[in-house]
Amino acid sequence: MTPRERIESAFKHRESDKIPVDLGATESSGITWIAYDKLKNHLGIHSKTKVFDLTQLIVKIEPAVTEAVASDAIPLLFEPKEWKNWEFQEGSVIEIPAGANLKKLENGDTVIVDNDGIEMSRMPKSGYYFDPVFHPIENATAITEIDMAEKYFKSYDLADYCDEGFKSLKSRAEKLYNETNYAIVGNLSLHLLAAGLQLRGFQNFMIDMVANKKFAHRVFENLIEAYLPRIDKYAEAVGNYIQVILITDDLGTQNGPQINPDLYREMIKPYHSRLWHYIKNKIKKPLLLHSCGSIYELIPDLIDAGIDALNPIQVSAVNMETSKLKKEFGKDIVFWGGGCDTQRVLPYGTPAEVREEVRCRVNDLAPGGGFVFCQVHNIQPDVPPENILAMFEELANY
Repeated sequence: MTPRERIESAFKHRESDKIPVDLGATESSGITWIAYDKLKNHLGIHSKTKVFDLTQLIVKIEPAVTEAVASDAIPLLFEPKEWKNWEFQEGSVIEIPAGANLKKLENGDTVIVDNDGIEMSRMPKSGYYFDPVFHPIENATAITEIDMAEKYFKSYDLADYCDEGFKSLKSRAEKLYNETNYAIVGNLSLHLLAAGLQLRGFQNFMIDMVANKKFAHRVFENLIEAYLPRIDKYAEAVGNYIQVILITDDLGTQNGPQINPDLYREMIKPYHSRLWHYIKNKIKKPLLLHSCGSIYELIPDLIDAGIDALNPIQVSAVNMETSKLKKEFGKDIVFWGGGCDTQRVLPYGTPAEVREEVRCRVNDLAPGGGFVFCQVHNIQPDVPPENILAMFEELANY
């Protein structure tokens, strides 16, 4: 079977010649630049690393690494027209989007500034990620103030430094489809809850959903209104070439859903259902939802709202035991992830412990198909290359 056929087989809940694999086909199944550079050095691959996601500092996986881990899927992301060098750590030069406006401050912090000069995100001197610091409607007290922030709704999930247009995206998608046999994952994103939390500020929006529901509804409505034209353009450009569509919205914490399931069903699910079914009707490809944490209580609702696959399957979170999930939802959902715990085992375990973890998770999730192997979320900076290779080697030898 070809890699594309393996991924398609997983969505038909059929076992294939081998378990399909993903490294870096989604924004949350990849690897941070520090871990990636260590892995490349270990493999003898000498090239300059490109970081496309400046929030998480996630890299663009190169073909040599895709082949080394036998990945079956590749991403389709909006990319920058040009790249430039940047030194995050002394002596380590990588490439970032040329349009990204990064500034190093006197205290050692690094900030990302938008085209209007507003500080959007900040990474502490000793940090590994950029945290958002700008919430454009944080101080809104009237519905009209929410509506006046139209440009922030229209640009959400579209980094201005990834300035490739739809024409270029279509050309790359067609080329990937015709010249490779990988499954192509369209990284569409389109957050709703996470977007509300970012635009209004976490505390404000959580309160809105309980005590100021008109505000919350207007935020969701404005997001939907901004997203639908983007979906139309996306469907026209790449709908014929992608096999899976990634959408994102973190709903869980380590110990349970971020909000009460009843509140989710009242305030968020109707908008999720509307958005997700619109995408499926336009593109007619399966939807892969990235949602971290403990989302066990919400899975039936997610299936009902149109989701076909879940990532990252955070196995260390409450109620996210892989055997339990497979038994209860294995006929209705594809598990894209859960292959190895990234909170404890992958960074801190021995290669032997990593191999044991892989065998355990594969035993739970692989029977009957409906499983794409990848680690839980992105591989973090503290993960040694020996453990990364042990993970993929154990799967290959399984």
